[in-house]
Amino acid sequence: MDTLYEYMQRQLEQTDTSFHRYLWPSISWENRMLGLVGPRGVGKTTLFLQRIKEMGAPRCALYISADHMYFANHTLFDTADAFVKAGGTHLFIDEVHKYPNWSRELKMMFDSLPDLHVYFTGSSVLDIEKGEADLSRRAPRYEMQGLSFREYLTIRHGITMDALSLDEILSHAARIPGISHPLPLFRDYLHRGYYPFGMDRDFSIELAQVIARTLEVDIPQYANMTAATGRRLKRMMATVSTLAPFKPNMVQLAGKLGISRNNIEDYLLYLEKAGMIAQLRTGASGLGALGKVDKVYLDNPNIIYCLGEGDEDPGTVRETFFLNQMRVNHRVTASAISDFQIGDTTFEVGGRSKGQKQIRDAERGIVVKDDIEFGHGNVVPLWAFGLNY
Repeated sequence: MDTLYEYMQRQLEQTDTSFHRYLWPSISWENRMLGLVGPRGVGKTTLFLQRIKEMGAPRCALYISADHMYFANHTLFDTADAFVKAGGTHLFIDEVHKYPNWSRELKMMFDSLPDLHVYFTGSSVLDIEKGEADLSRRAPRYEMQGLSFREYLTIRHGITMDALSLDEILSHAARIPGISHPLPLFRDYLHRGYYPFGMDRDFSIELAQVIARTLEVDIPQYANMTAATGRRLKRMMATVSTLAPFKPNMVQLAGKLGISRNNIEDYLLYLEKAGMIAQLRTGASGLGALGKVDKVYLDNPNIIYCLGEGDEDPGTVRETFFLNQMRVNHRVTASAISDFQIGDTTFEVGGRSKGQKQIRDAERGIVVKDDIEFGHGNVVPLWAFGLNY
């Protein structure tokens, strides 16, 4: 146990508590058990360490990583039991999906250790959802996304501001304190601002490794895939990166990749859940519309630039940014006449010269323009939508 405490202390010493992510105030820490899920590299570990540091009672709290060598000879449950007997009250388990039978042992903790609060993360939502049936009644799940443009401004440039509602953005309330020209900062965000490790000198290499590990390890482990199937996923990701956004034709995609058509939809869903792609669905209601995908995008602009090798389409980057930022607080669907729909509002996303033609028949139409600093009327700058969370 001393080994685990020493490991936690080393992690805490490197943890900054000056800024909390958008999800922080939404988490009900009084729950006896909860899960924090999301793609690799978006900051889940840091959020847990911040919570421990601010509790101010490290001997009552313990942070462990489920892939620590300690668990080669110890079980999670036995560790939790010993921790409780030593006076522990709050156990934080990172990357729980890397531990065999994690779902069963978490259930045992919940049922057998009523005085213990257990919080866990998973680097991939896939593995968490695999065991969700056993834990759904016991552990609420919080999904975490990468940095918004607003959070990037705070972390990288020390610019603090409150998140804006969609109505505030549409009424031209978006301003960045002390910044007259937001576009240079916005361009940097699109390239390296979504992931908290974007300041690293080798960011592009690290992001490529995150993508590779997700495709080669996370998804194949979840779906009991072979190494050959993992290679097919990499080929699919490479194909998607050259086509996105595109309307999925399962037959054509299966032929292009040499994969059974019956597997294509599953593979795309795995990629989406793991934070590699985003699937824009129709807004139709009813059982027949469930799962109907209109377009497939890469998940965020940083991935586009990582995989694009200098051949990125500006229009694709714009649409990807809008979908990525607005999906956190809103249900974004495909529009029958334009790019996106949120409630009764239709959004057409484009560059400085984008006109009103596509939205002339919309109930409420908004033109979202890149390359402008401020908006007017129903024209809103693209960067402003990054202040939504």
